[in-house]
Amino acid sequence: MKNLLVPAIILGCTLLSCTTTKPNKTNKGSAAMCEESENMTGERESVEKVDYLTKNQLKNGFAADCPGEVSAQRSGVALGQVKHVTYYSNTCKCERGFNILLPASYDGEKKYPVIYFQHGIFCDENSIIHDGNNKIREICANLAADGYAKEVIIVFGNMYASADPKLKPGFNAESVLPYDNFINELINDLMPYVESNFAVLTGRENTAICGFSMGGRETLFMGLQRSDLFGYIGAIAPAPGLVPGKDWAMTHVGQLSEENAKFAEDAILPEVLMVCCGTQDGTVGQFPKSYHKLFEKNGVEHIWFEVIGADHNAHAIRTGFYQFMTRVFK
Repeated sequence: MKNLLVPAIILGCTLLSCTTTKPNKTNKGSAAMCEESENMTGERESVEKVDYLTKNQLKNGFAADCPGEVSAQRSGVALGQVKHVTYYSNTCKCERGFNILLPASYDGEKKYPVIYFQHGIFCDENSIIHDGNNKIREICANLAADGYAKEVIIVFGNMYASADPKLKPGFNAESVLPYDNFINELINDLMPYVESNFAVLTGRENTAICGFSMGGRETLFMGLQRSDLFGYIGAIAPAPGLVPGKDWAMTHVGQLSEENAKFAEDAILPEVLMVCCGTQDGTVGQFPKSYHKLFEKNGVEHIWFEVIGADHNAHAIRTGFYQFMTRVFK
């Protein structure tokens, strides 16, 4: 496959009691009572679902925190299992690690859609999934149990794709280059390994990417470059550097020019492109909103919203991920 590295120009049904009763003019039979009870239960559940969807939808470009009934661990809803796996990376010329979240129903036979989730700067494959405040396992399990999302496999890779063990993350152009190299690592090494060793559905219609902070920036870059591979793209508080810019930490040359921050004219467009950020984000500030405005200018169809009260933290991650999960693989 063509090398895609670019220089760093730079997320129990309860029924009414149905006892056997002889039918008469004023008393319905047990079968009728059960049917009526089931209808009432079904109607009540339908109303609850409508209310649930309505109260948690985006309103005027804003989102409230992920609903408590979705982020809480529920009795009777089994959470997926997390496994840490190592593999050899030809891109990095070394052994690399990733975490994979498998649905509770996983048996190695049934295949599932897959999401590749990218972490932030200075982090690794453990950061997102092992921070309990992000509620990734709970959100996946509860949404699937409620019928609002499909069961999925989620892969959390180490996005610092460097062949030089001496190179470490930092706030300078050289130190962030390995993040830009992750597009090669993901496509040429991680995805083939996952597809060969786990029961995942393949094709862009079954493959999503999501990321937080630096992972959000790289998710946008990879999504714009390879929408033929990824049908769903979600960036939570994406960091600066997709296009030229300067923040409190460093000057970003930019992975793309502003005019090229869009899909190629002949590209297959994603089913979903989502960008979000907390209203109180003190780390990436207004850069996510600047991507939103740039996409509007460049005619890139996308979903944009701000998470009310969220900083650059788990509040933003779990809410962004919740909103993303209700939109993918539909």
